[in-house]
Amino acid sequence: MTRWYKEKKKEHFYKKAKKEGYRARSAYKLRQIQNRFNLIHSGDVVVDLGAAPGGWSQVALELVGSDGLVVGVDLSFIKPIDHIIFLKGDMTDDETINDVEEAMSFQPVDVVLSDMSPDISGNYSMDHARSIHLCSQALKTAKQLLKPQGSFVCKVFMGDMLEEFVDEVKDSFSSVKQFSPKASRKSSSEQYIVAKSFKG
Repeated sequence: MTRWYKEKKKEHFYKKAKKEGYRARSAYKLRQIQNRFNLIHSGDVVVDLGAAPGGWSQVALELVGSDGLVVGVDLSFIKPIDHIIFLKGDMTDDETINDVEEAMSFQPVDVVLSDMSPDISGNYSMDHARSIHLCSQALKTAKQLLKPQGSFVCKVFMGDMLEEFVDEVKDSFSSVKQFSPKASRKSSSEQYIVAKSFKG
């Protein structure tokens, strides 16, 4: 067993996720974002990009309730969860966007979430650039799917391209904040961009 895995097993949010039935510790990041910004409401339609293994989708489902809809998308197969629609596909592909729209019966979306992360190479500037690329793809998807006044959340790694990306988000949303949830690992350089009131 690697040292990293031992540390992970000891970790508070990892244990909490196991105990409370969430598929990933990252579920608490979305919980903390929700507590701070109140993005997702009962009856909302939510699209979760990079959804595997399904932790964020689980939290989103709890928040939207039986009148809402959650569609999760990932390159990897996601083990089914009742009342969540999971699609296997690449969000950079127009066909996948069409599949998402079809799954939602072409309803406008209230919230687009992205916890997508690049495969970590260990080269900080390369990982940052890949992270920005994924965020740009997520933003493009949000602009296609969101209803006016909708919300968008995406994970990004800190670095020199961040400011320019935040400015790009500000072009489309009235309120844009940067937030670091307590559930993020202390050693992590990740942040979340939380954007509200899509200008449409």
